[in-house]
Amino acid sequence: MASTGTTNTPVRQVPGLPEDAAGQGDRPIDPTGPAPSEVRGGGRTGRRIKRGVVLAALAVISLVFLYPFAWLLAASLKGRGQVFDNSLWPTTFHWDNYVRVFDELPLGSWMVNSIGIAVLAAVSVAVSSSLVAWGFAHFRFPLRGPLFGLVLATMMLPGAVTMIPIYLIWKELGFLGTWVPLFGANLFGSAFYIFLQRQFYLGLPRELFEAARIDGANQWRTYWRIAFPLSVPSFIIVLLFEFQASWNNLQAALIYLNAGSPDEFTAPLGIAYAMTKYSPTAGGQGDYQYVMVASLLVTLPMLALFAFGQRYFIEGVATQGRKG
Repeated sequence: MASTGTTNTPVRQVPGLPEDAAGQGDRPIDPTGPAPSEVRGGGRTGRRIKRGVVLAALAVISLVFLYPFAWLLAASLKGRGQVFDNSLWPTTFHWDNYVRVFDELPLGSWMVNSIGIAVLAAVSVAVSSSLVAWGFAHFRFPLRGPLFGLVLATMMLPGAVTMIPIYLIWKELGFLGTWVPLFGANLFGSAFYIFLQRQFYLGLPRELFEAARIDGANQWRTYWRIAFPLSVPSFIIVLLFEFQASWNNLQAALIYLNAGSPDEFTAPLGIAYAMTKYSPTAGGQGDYQYVMVASLLVTLPMLALFAFGQRYFIEGVATQGRKG
């Protein structure tokens, strides 16, 4: 018998592919047709359009965030009377503003004071919080849970409530006008940093510490030689956070250092002092270009610090995020 030229070859079900409209199973794969991924995503043209839209949106957002910095840079290069004209391109570039600012203001002393206080505050709170966090994460003792909850509850207490009692304490101790009130409280740790580092320690396998104890390591050696090196990313996160907080802290400097000489001010307090000094209402000549130069220069240490700790910062945040 002659063949009819058509055969009913059964179609094999391919997992993951949709059934056809007639519900008769999957169609055979056409090697000359578009790839399934191109069909689902609208093809390469669609992906390029989406990528272009995303890049354009990111560029617009970046410009919005960079505009204040560009405005500050332009204002620092302008002359008196042109600082607030909102132009991003000065009519005449006054590069000498960056030299004369050190004659007009004790900016170098302000930077040194801010760096010293910020380093002391960051190191003290990072070390003390790390030790307390290790205690809550590693040791088993009665009332550990309620005590940790009490530590966390202190975050709910507004700073304004304790401002006057803390001021009176430092006054009785004779530390007004010194750096001590600006970093001394950090020696007792911070509830948020204790929580942050405790979560990091809880993610470390206890078998490491059990093995160290079998090998004869005491508690301090276990912490210093095993736990601390593994928690360096969280430690650097605390350092960065606290350094930034201390660097921008105007309120504490205003309370404890404002009565002293301007040479003893921190950078935020010094800039506030400069705004008053050059204000025409306070007898100044309106030389705000020096204030803009000072404001721009005090941001450089923070940019350098973030560039240095960016890898640890991202690593630590990503690790904490995975742990929930």
